[in-house]
Amino acid sequence: MANANKLTLFIVIFMLAGILSGAVIHSYASPGVVTAWADNITLLTDIFLRLIKMVIAPLVFSTLTVGIMRLGETSTIGRVGGKAMIWFISSSILSILVGLFVVSLEQPGSGLNLAIPLEATDTGLAVGGMSLKGFLTHTIPTSIAEAMANNEILQIVVFSMFFGIGGASLGEKFNAPLVAALDVVSHIMLKVTGYVMYVAPLAIFAAISSVISTQGLGILLNYASFIGGYYVAILLTCLVLLAVGYMMLKKEVFRLVSMLKDPVLVAFTTSSSEAAYPKTLEQLTKFGCSPNIVSFVLPIGYSFNLVGSMVYCSFASMFIAQAYNIHLSFAEITVLMLTLMLASKGIAGVPRSALVVLAATIPSFNIPVAGILLLMGIDHFLDMGRSAINVLGNGIATAMLAQDEGLLEESESSENITEEIKA
Repeated sequence: MANANKLTLFIVIFMLAGILSGAVIHSYASPGVVTAWADNITLLTDIFLRLIKMVIAPLVFSTLTVGIMRLGETSTIGRVGGKAMIWFISSSILSILVGLFVVSLEQPGSGLNLAIPLEATDTGLAVGGMSLKGFLTHTIPTSIAEAMANNEILQIVVFSMFFGIGGASLGEKFNAPLVAALDVVSHIMLKVTGYVMYVAPLAIFAAISSVISTQGLGILLNYASFIGGYYVAILLTCLVLLAVGYMMLKKEVFRLVSMLKDPVLVAFTTSSSEAAYPKTLEQLTKFGCSPNIVSFVLPIGYSFNLVGSMVYCSFASMFIAQAYNIHLSFAEITVLMLTLMLASKGIAGVPRSALVVLAATIPSFNIPVAGILLLMGIDHFLDMGRSAINVLGNGIATAMLAQDEGLLEESESSENITEEIKA
């Protein structure tokens, strides 16, 4: 059995084991034991995520810088970057529309008839910096060392783009040694990622078991309508992305999805699209995408192409409005969705980023922020879906841009590239 298939099998087995162990502990253990188990078992998840985050900064910097330098002329960089942003905005709009369609059809919040609270509710989410000025100033790093230390992906992307464009302008004669050195760094980081992925099944077991042991399986039944509708929206968005991908990649899109199953599973079970970044990078190169395109597009996508967050924000905001019997006009819904889309860009590294966006945005439309408390208990299960589709969306976008630029190689060539990376 291939290593990739073994990893998938182990992830599924440990995920099921996490559900079973969590349910047993929740049902039969004392409250003290449940608390101790939930607090301590997550150490495995924390270790895995910290190991992944250890790899992210040097991997993003090295791959993005090399990709930009190898693209060469600034006109090429601008063209590819422009195409990427157009698709990222388009996919965000498509995702929002899917979320709106499903939540309007299902009406999961109708019938709750909640009273609008007289006083503001503290959700515990840090939303003070959610403004256009705050976003723009946060985008520019004051120190690349600080940005890497804090794993600020968007800031690392901005610095890497400036660094790469500056290096490309010097010409191959001067930047060739640096490109070669950074290329080696990126391959080393991918090797390290391979070692880290051995911990993934244990981390997944711990994450699932912790949540189920404290919340119980009942929480899924209590929110069955909301969770069911939300995942229908996620699946419909996947179909839309696949349909668009098919227009560009034809039948190859199915091979791409098959190759992305491991990073998607990792993102789903850990509720972290960051955890899947290195594996996604490797699989896209294996698929046949030019390493230069992958290195350039994928890091930007992680900041600007959060299709899962878009589905969630549109679905959750309308659910809260329905729960409080707040009726929004077409114009208000349009402005709300555009605001959510803009507010979500570049906050992939913020804890509970989608909730933060909601908490910062919906009060401006007279939707009680207290409604977010309805979702906090199940946010882990919702985050699993939005993290997974974020990975899939970025994978399809990268492959489409590679195809459009004529930089998508045939299967046999892609296998050779993969062997070079593993060598």
